[in-house]
Amino acid sequence: MTTINPSARKKIKAGSFSLNRFGPGAQAAFHIILALFSLLCIIPFIFVVIISFSSEESIRQVGFSFTPVSWSVEAFTYTFRLGNALWRSYFNSFLITIVGTILSVAITILYAYPLFRKDFRFRGFFNFLSFFTMIFGGGLVPTFVICKSVLGLSDNYAALIVPMLFSPFNVIIMRTFLQTAVPTELIEAATIDGSGEYNTLVRIVLPIVKPGIATVALLVALSYWNEWFLSLLYLNKNMDIMPLQYLLMRMQRNADFLAKNSSMLGADAAKAVAQLPSQSLKMALVVFIVIPIACAYPFFQRYVVAGLTIGSVKG
Repeated sequence: MTTINPSARKKIKAGSFSLNRFGPGAQAAFHIILALFSLLCIIPFIFVVIISFSSEESIRQVGFSFTPVSWSVEAFTYTFRLGNALWRSYFNSFLITIVGTILSVAITILYAYPLFRKDFRFRGFFNFLSFFTMIFGGGLVPTFVICKSVLGLSDNYAALIVPMLFSPFNVIIMRTFLQTAVPTELIEAATIDGSGEYNTLVRIVLPIVKPGIATVALLVALSYWNEWFLSLLYLNKNMDIMPLQYLLMRMQRNADFLAKNSSMLGADAAKAVAQLPSQSLKMALVVFIVIPIACAYPFFQRYVVAGLTIGSVKG
């Protein structure tokens, strides 16, 4: 058995890590690049906030600018005049997003887990069935007829939740994550120990795939939070359940309609319409929509980062 003297061992160790080390200059360059990239992500939102606090007269004079001529909170005042309707729509958006995300993630896990199991007899069929719907969809009209006439999804919360519960793309993400993070030997060991399928899924598999669950939950939550088209389709009478995005879209549409038809109104009405914060209102609405998701993202961040890196490290 050959031995390596201490000096040679030090040289080997130094050489083995030389490729993973960067000098101070390279590290500074990486930090500058990351800082610039972060600024590119943050500056547009800061720009939106500045425009939302700009007066309409300033926007007419200098356009969209980081240094407006005058500041104004008229856009937010105009929005807050909605009163209970605004807070009710906020509540509806949170309710739809939370309930929809929980149900959608549960369905995604229950569909992806059998596809991950190689001993599942109909694995190929359900893989094909999920993938086929990504390429060939039924279209808007058949979907509308089935949801409204067959399922009775109209003027209720179910109409805003059920159509988005299943996503083949999320199933593929979860299935791939299960294949990457969960060794089949662990499932076999649990089976030998007498663990049932649901017990194995809940007590063994789910704790391992928390990063994947958080990633899918974030994608689903963003979809539900930004959705307004379902409200346009299925809400006709019961406007008390409209989400925030649909309410703000209607506000913007009404403001644009008044601005385009101000010449048909009286002199006093036309003057009042001209003072509406049409441009800054758009940016104020963006602020109202973005802030809740921006506050929720840090809770998902560490799981998303772990999900991105778990496949690159072997234990």
